[in-house]
Amino acid sequence: MNYELFKEVVAEKFKDYLPEQFANMEVSIKSVEKVNRSLDSLHFSGSEGNMVTPTIYINDMYNKYLQNENLEEVLQNSAVMLENAMEEVPMVGAIDFNTAKDNIVFQLINTEQNIELLSGVPNRKFQDLSIMYRWVIKTDETGIQSTIVKDALAEKLGMSEEQLFKVAVENTKRIFPPVVKSMNDVIRDMFMKDGMPGDIVDMMIGEMPAEQTMWVISNERGINGAASMLYEDKLNKLATDLDNDLYIMPSSVHEVIAVSTSMGDPNELAQMVAEINMDQVSLDERLSNQVYHYDKDLRKLSLATNTPNKRLDGVVAEPKQFYEAEKFR
Repeated sequence: MNYELFKEVVAEKFKDYLPEQFANMEVSIKSVEKVNRSLDSLHFSGSEGNMVTPTIYINDMYNKYLQNENLEEVLQNSAVMLENAMEEVPMVGAIDFNTAKDNIVFQLINTEQNIELLSGVPNRKFQDLSIMYRWVIKTDETGIQSTIVKDALAEKLGMSEEQLFKVAVENTKRIFPPVVKSMNDVIRDMFMKDGMPGDIVDMMIGEMPAEQTMWVISNERGINGAASMLYEDKLNKLATDLDNDLYIMPSSVHEVIAVSTSMGDPNELAQMVAEINMDQVSLDERLSNQVYHYDKDLRKLSLATNTPNKRLDGVVAEPKQFYEAEKFR
């Protein structure tokens, strides 16, 4: 069964697997713009049109169908997942909009890959990337609950893009503190969490001169941590410690990798970034195929490369002019 036919079948049959509270509702499929891609979601409407329901993506259901070719099992499992997720809905409905300004953070996404998404959200350009905003609803040991601030939500909050930007600068640093770690330290932490003794880990990893080390820039939660490179003071401290400018490689939306400019040619690094993106990073987590240059004397971050693969899905786009957003500390 191809995807288009699968969508039609799901729209027709899915309600049969849901509890009675959905009996008088209609099921339809709507396209939803997510980071780096568009997805098809199930939408419920009817006599209980004001009812808030979790999002179920047809794309995910189809991927599971391709694995086992059991349509009934996919529908049943998705229905159970929806029922279980419904238990969280009352908590979302109790959100206090008055405290929203204290929980607005920013996220970096690729501009060329997200033209449709960016057309409906407050944003500003940063090199070949765009800064958009998320409202963090809840954070705890189980995870982070947040939503993209779209134009309609920004209007409801009564906040302009400039206001969103100003509060996000402080909120992001407070809620998701930026961190800079050597790759050796990151690997060491991973091994020690698995129970390996510290002396054994140190013997395995060894020591690497600072100027030959890769440095991971993210945040304490490791979620959407690439935005931490917007804090210029962190880049300046690292560059000053290394006594050299930096090349910054976008590993994913969650982190970027910084190296001394003595480590290689930016175009060769960009080729490596693009290959890793296509082979090892899921589309929804890719950030850019470009490499950035941080000048420690000018205290300025700029594009070091301008390769033609601006998009992240393998489609080559026409080069465009991008403008640098203001730096902040």
